[in-house]
Amino acid sequence: MYSPKYRRIILKLSGEALAGDKGFGIDPETVRNIALQTKEVVDLDVQVAVVVGGGNFWRGLEASKQGMDRAAADYMGMLATVMNALALQDYFEDLEMETRVQSAIEMREIAEPYIRRRAIRHLEKGRVVIFAAGTGNPFFSTDTTAALRAVELDAEIVLMAKKVDGVFDADPRIDPTAKKFDRLNFLDLLNKRLGVMDATAASLCMDNHIPIVVFNLTERGNIKRIIMGEKVGTYVGRDDQDER
Repeated sequence: MYSPKYRRIILKLSGEALAGDKGFGIDPETVRNIALQTKEVVDLDVQVAVVVGGGNFWRGLEASKQGMDRAAADYMGMLATVMNALALQDYFEDLEMETRVQSAIEMREIAEPYIRRRAIRHLEKGRVVIFAAGTGNPFFSTDTTAALRAVELDAEIVLMAKKVDGVFDADPRIDPTAKKFDRLNFLDLLNKRLGVMDATAASLCMDNHIPIVVFNLTERGNIKRIIMGEKVGTYVGRDDQDER
């Protein structure tokens, strides 16, 4: 049997991913699917840390465009990510995965504070660590949080979960002729402005040699396929990095 190519990963989940086809809130079947896919790789002794967004409840950037103070709007978005993290924890633990939620904003009654060394220790013990509240600072996206945590925790790869099969030159849900990229380097991702993740997150990964795989979360088994080295979605890395 083949062994996993990666031993410590960051799984980035948008809030919209948790909403499924509903577009708002949390879809139980979708979250259960995420939990099942996560358990598949945890059972392979892969260390999994999850960064979750909050767009299924609140989008701070959109609220700020409508006149709300940007910092206040972003803090509200951070609280939305905590709700999502607690939902994920419940579903993960229902499948008997030991889980910890760490929040970048202190709220001791419901989550641990984010402490890098403690997070690493949890991962080493086989626990899934779910990071909530972004970086704890306004003006930074949860994509940037995923890149930052990957660097801090010495993760080997960031898995960006989407509802499409990778990175395209146009939205494939709108344009049926959209071309999919099997592989991109970071400079292409930045220069083409393909909308996969913000420039700060991409630059962090590029500077620290951490590749990204953008993949379709709705297809069962994709996380395991990536971990085992199969070509799934779009691989984003430096030109001198081995893809799989």
